[in-house]
This record gives sequence, C-alpha cells and structure tokens, in this order.
Amino acid sequence: MRVLISGAGIAGPALAFWLGRHGIEATIVERSPAPRPGGQTVDIRGAARTVVDRMGVLDAIRARLVDERGVALVDGAGRRLAELRADAFGGDGIVAELEILRGDLADVLREHAGPGVELRFGDRLVALAQDRHGVDVRFASGRTDRFDVVVGADGVHSGVRELAFGPEREFVRHLGAYTSWFTVPDPGDLDHWFLMHNAPGGRVAGLRPAHGGTAMASLTFTSPPLAVTRDLLAERMTGVGWRVPGLLAALRDAEDCYLDAISQVRVERWSRGRVVLLGDAGYCGSPLAGQGTSLALVGAYVLAGELAAGHGDPAAAFAAYQRELGDYVAAGIRLPPGGVRAFAPRSAAMIALRAASMRMMTRAPLRSLMARQFGKPDRITLKDYAAVRR
Repeated sequence: MRVLISGAGIAGPALAFWLGRHGIEATIVERSPAPRPGGQTVDIRGAARTVVDRMGVLDAIRARLVDERGVALVDGAGRRLAELRADAFGGDGIVAELEILRGDLADVLREHAGPGVELRFGDRLVALAQDRHGVDVRFASGRTDRFDVVVGADGVHSGVRELAFGPEREFVRHLGAYTSWFTVPDPGDLDHWFLMHNAPGGRVAGLRPAHGGTAMASLTFTSPPLAVTRDLLAERMTGVGWRVPGLLAALRDAEDCYLDAISQVRVERWSRGRVVLLGDAGYCGSPLAGQGTSLALVGAYVLAGELAAGHGDPAAAFAAYQRELGDYVAAGIRLPPGGVRAFAPRSAAMIALRAASMRMMTRAPLRSLMARQFGKPDRITLKDYAAVRR
C-alpha cells in the first residue's frame, strides 16, 4: 500500500510514523518550502500522551518542553486578577503538563517518522482522480503519481478537503474572532507564566514563555468575517494598554506571524472513496477547545492501525477509523462554556466575571464541571495494534 499525506505539521508525520511501523509506504507533501518554525505553544493531553509514549518520542518531547507554570489573567497595570497552575486538574488544565512549541513538536515527529518516509517540501496537490483501485494525483510542480490512499492532514484550510469533499464554506464555521501568534523577545519577567489581558470590546492580548530568550505573543479581537491583515489587527488592538504597544511594534517585523480566524471544522464523514481527512482538516474545535494536537496524534495512531487492520480495504479501514474515534472527536471539538464570548468579553463587567470564574475553577461546585471539560482527552480506549503488525 502507498499512502500520500498532505501536510507536514503534526498529524502528517505522526501518521507516517505509524504507517511505517505497519509496513505501509508513506509520502508527505507540504506546500511550505521548508519546515515552519515557532507557532503557538501546544499541549499533549490524555490519550495523546499514551500515543507519544508508544512512539518512543516522549523523552525527545520532554527535552524540548516549555517551562510554563500556569496561566494568569492580569489587569492593565499587570496585577494578577486570577491564576490557574499547570498542575491543576492532574496536569490537564488550561496550561497542561506537556507544553511544547508547535514547530518543536513537528520537528520531533518528522525526525522520528522513519527512514522510509519520503518528504517533499514546496509542493501541493492540485487535482485528484480516483477509481476503485487507487488515486491519480497531480501536483503544482507538474509531477503526477498514483497512490492507494490520499490523506488530508493539511489543516483548517485543507486543500485535499477542497478537492475531494467540496468548498470550505460547507465545513468551516467562523466563530466570530481573529487571532495571531508571533515571536517576541522575552521581557524577562514572565517567571514561567502565561499572562493574558482582556480589554473591553472583545480584545485579548497574551504573552507566554518560549525558548532562547524569546516569548510567544498573541493578539485577538472579535469581529464578523472580514479580510484580516496585520494592519487591521494593529488598528483593532490600538488603545488596549498593558504591554500591547510593545507587542504591536514587534508585530510589524515578526517573520513568523500566524494570523487567521478562530474557526471550527465539522465534516460528517471523514472519507470519500480512497481519500480521508485527519486532524484539523476533518475535525477541529478551534484553539478555544484546546484539543487539536491531541486529536491529531490520537487520530494518526487510529487511522494507521485501521489501515493496517483493513488488509488493503480502505473503505473498511475508514469506517473503523470513524467508529473508533467518533465519540472522542465529538467531545474534543466541543467548545468550552461561553465560547468566544467567555474568552474575549466585550464589557468590563464580563471581564471581571471571567476573572472571578477562573478564581473559582478549583473550588466546588465549578471544579466538577471543569474537571469534565478538561477530562475530554481521556475519553477513548486505545486499541493495541501491535497484534496487527505481528
């Protein structure tokens, strides 16, 4: 079996690793000309920790973790209004026990994907034609090839999903906000904490630790759909106060700025013929749900295992993949209470309520509600596909 994977972020290399374990040939194509550095800090929770442990990469991940002790809400003068430590809720709270920069995690997964994995940067799929026995693929470079299975692991704005399933508007729901992440110099006083500041008008600024004298900055504002640019982001965030003027100055020259809508992805069936979706391309709760990395890692493990167990029958493998993962994904993409409005309140009164809610998270009766919310990453029993390999 030959499998083409579109996307060299997190889901794609993780899938290639497990396919290689099962003796299945994998090729990864990535439209970016080189690996993308930086990115926001992501976490590995619940069943995903089991997956990376079975991969044998947990030590490599731990060696590149960000030392983040918790998250704190601050006012315009930097005074803490509320905080939640990283060890709350068994290490699976807002900030988790295993926090790592997205680029670092992707590097680890690519490094361990295996010598048999072909990785092509600077190219992308532009056409698909499938029949009962395979998929003919044409790339932007002009190259053509044929594969048994094509996997879209290429994110919220998936090109594979567009080609095989239909236009983005049918699957991607804008949640009413835009967010950005970019690297800035470490201010030196974060003390290993993720600091967040809310301002009236649905605006949020954040600053969290990274590595090597740097930190990751985030700027978010609420809005109906529009054509967002750095200039517009700066315009909407002007006047926020706190450390935002300095962050806006850094934004102008940031080389790694990620700027996009906060969106949720729902695809009823994750496969069409011999084409299947993995991770954010098929199911994404948005950064507000906080489960994207774990869903990608667990999804890759299950999809590879079911392809191996299907013995060359993609339809049976894809049905089993969706059956095994369905409830886990449904829980993982569910938004936390309040959604965008709770994350980016528009009034001073609601901002105060947000801080009060965080202060109460570890106390009854709110503690039991939040424990259920943070416990979603454990809601799956992972099969042991080692028997399939044997």
